[in-house]
Amino acid sequence: METDAESGFSVPSESKPPWLRVRLPLAPEIEQTRQLVRRFGLNTVCEEAACPNLPECWSQRHATVMILGSVCTRACAFCAVDTGLPDRLDAGEPERLARAVAELGLQHVVVTSVDRDDLPDGGASHFARCIREIRGRSPGTTIEVLTPDFRRKARAVDTVVAAGPDVYNHNLETVPRLYRSIRPGADYRHSLELLREAKELAPTLFTKSGVMLGLGERKHEVLSLMDDLRAVDVDFLTIGQYLRPSADKAPVERYVEPDEFKELAQEAYLRNFSLVSSSPLTRSSYHADADFAVLKAKRKGREVEHGS
Repeated sequence: METDAESGFSVPSESKPPWLRVRLPLAPEIEQTRQLVRRFGLNTVCEEAACPNLPECWSQRHATVMILGSVCTRACAFCAVDTGLPDRLDAGEPERLARAVAELGLQHVVVTSVDRDDLPDGGASHFARCIREIRGRSPGTTIEVLTPDFRRKARAVDTVVAAGPDVYNHNLETVPRLYRSIRPGADYRHSLELLREAKELAPTLFTKSGVMLGLGERKHEVLSLMDDLRAVDVDFLTIGQYLRPSADKAPVERYVEPDEFKELAQEAYLRNFSLVSSSPLTRSSYHADADFAVLKAKRKGREVEHGS
């Protein structure tokens, strides 16, 4: 396949390639996970964002819970979540979430949310309550939060970090040139500052961010984004293929070859990211439990090496 001189990537394919065809497992655990989520009245980003990895994850009884309702105050061009008047804040949600985590017996849980620009703190205190409730019922469970940008919400990051998550994830999603069309309402530099602040507040906290490919980005822009993330000491980078969730969302400009994802992973490791997940089906929460175990092992290995 030829390389486009401007983008630095191979020229686009016209139809979805075979490496993006997901084989659906037939496992009773999928329906069991679905029923448990329904019983506790929880939303999942797996369903709301139409994640292609849902069958695999749910068959392993893993689900990424989406708190603060199912309606977002933003209208990002890549996202399948509904935009509109947000749901009323559910005060019982943190306790139900903690019960569900305990019943699933999760070793690692990912908690994300819609944007809630309507709330004074953007929902930060709700995140903190969820973390504390999970800790109370499942003290051995590690907790990863994937937060919105909390733009114009003073001390929101402080509130979440003070509750003690193990991983703080906030996705840049795309390169800065595409923010106006793909992520309106957000600001690239603000998102970087959020990640910097989280690490400064808790230096031992793992920080994480992700980007989608196939929206019209250029290779040099992706490499520059990596440099920006390392400048704020982000530990873990995820890189995945953007898939158009519906006809009214941004089109896929190109399907990225698997080998290109491998090349970008190599570039990321050259920049000293502790961990990189880069593949067409990579998503922020995909294999998050296994990835966290790798991060912990790598940190422990470095501490032993340096005698600390």
